[in-house]
Amino acid sequence: MKRRFALLWLAALVLAGCSTQAESPETPNIILIMADDLGWGDVGFNGHDHIQTPHLDRLAAGGITFNRFYAASAVCSPTRASALTGRHPHRQGIPTANSGHLRAEEITLAEILQANGYATGFFGKWHLGTLTTRIRDANRGRPGDSTHYSLPTMNGFDAYFATESKVPTYDPMIKPSRYDTLKGESLRYGWAAIEDKRDAQPYGTHYWHGTEALATENLDGDDTRLIMDRALPFIEAAIENQKPFFTIIWLHTPHLPVVAGPTHQAMYRDYSHTEQLYYGTITALDEQMGRLWETLEAHNAAGNTMLWFASDNGPERQTPGSAGPFRERKRSLHEGGVRVPAFLIWPQHVEAGQSTSAPAVTSDYLPTILDVLDLEYPDARPLDGISLRDIIRGKQQRGAPIGFQFRSQLSWVTDQYKLISKDEGQTFELYDLMEDQAEQHNLAGQHPERVEAMKTALLGWMDSCERSEGGQDY
Repeated sequence: MKRRFALLWLAALVLAGCSTQAESPETPNIILIMADDLGWGDVGFNGHDHIQTPHLDRLAAGGITFNRFYAASAVCSPTRASALTGRHPHRQGIPTANSGHLRAEEITLAEILQANGYATGFFGKWHLGTLTTRIRDANRGRPGDSTHYSLPTMNGFDAYFATESKVPTYDPMIKPSRYDTLKGESLRYGWAAIEDKRDAQPYGTHYWHGTEALATENLDGDDTRLIMDRALPFIEAAIENQKPFFTIIWLHTPHLPVVAGPTHQAMYRDYSHTEQLYYGTITALDEQMGRLWETLEAHNAAGNTMLWFASDNGPERQTPGSAGPFRERKRSLHEGGVRVPAFLIWPQHVEAGQSTSAPAVTSDYLPTILDVLDLEYPDARPLDGISLRDIIRGKQQRGAPIGFQFRSQLSWVTDQYKLISKDEGQTFELYDLMEDQAEQHNLAGQHPERVEAMKTALLGWMDSCERSEGGQDY
């Protein structure tokens, strides 16, 4: 169905006289990078004083840093759905991790850009559906089960190298047969890199690079490097073919289990074992970010490449991860669960050294990029994101609210205030994020009229999401 939709849509573009090639020399290359469970405070550019992230810090300084950038959800799969579609995950039937899949009827950013001449590639953690119907794989892949089967190539990507869900962040295909529990190692948290791989067991998650095609080579070592080893040739091929590229690189780091290679673990020898693993894998990620940008520079492609970096939610609980000054962590709609580190670098068009406190969210990627490219969204269905073009140019207010739903939690965020419920709307708290970013002072009792107005807007938006989830947008 999606292929038929894409062909009809492409034909309509041609009949309308629209070029299917992005011919303008100003057409930017676009890279969306997402870390996994990276806390707002886990990077140097947000103030961490001992995790070494020099490449991320340099890139952030070269563009605009978002001080109030939100993941659309408090866990991974829903946020990823929002980044691809510009729509809240509840509209798509992806309320939490390992639930639902990217529906064929959804219109993805990859499909739009593919139809406009972009080479499109996906690399890393997919988590928007299963990748096989033939073998047992990861969290949900089962022989004969196509219930949630949804490949990147079914959603607008020319090529991919992907896992369904999490893997260890070093030697991603294996796990040890025993753990040093005295140091805090476990199957859940992570372990030191396995020295004797004869003593290892399969982890149970695979990399796929085509329909039922398992990757079998270059699967040892740092996981971020393995992903970048596939992404960079794709980018270089697009440059050689003089095609603009849209590349998604969704990294596993620092999602548990965290495993750091010996070199990166040794960089943090003065810290606890669990900190060595966590910090080491983030620094390994950082090095690959430097490698990516250096590759773009070597091909004279950095100047007109729009690179967005963010995390899919706040840091996991009971880890050394930092949410900075914010309340709570992953799985919470308080700021620490959804406010994430983020920046945009686009040297030819975004002045270096900027920062903004205007709210932004992963749903904004699609409308922002379409605005930059002067492309229309090809449907009348509701979008939850907005274009950030004015904010990138210096505007310090968003104007439009951001809605959140996760399990029993609801939230409505404006430029100044945040309304939040943790009991499915039975009770509400109100915080002034301009004065109280740590959400310590509940103002609901002092501003009942504001609470009621924001609650009415939130419930109306939720009704819209429910209609979308029921298929009325299609």
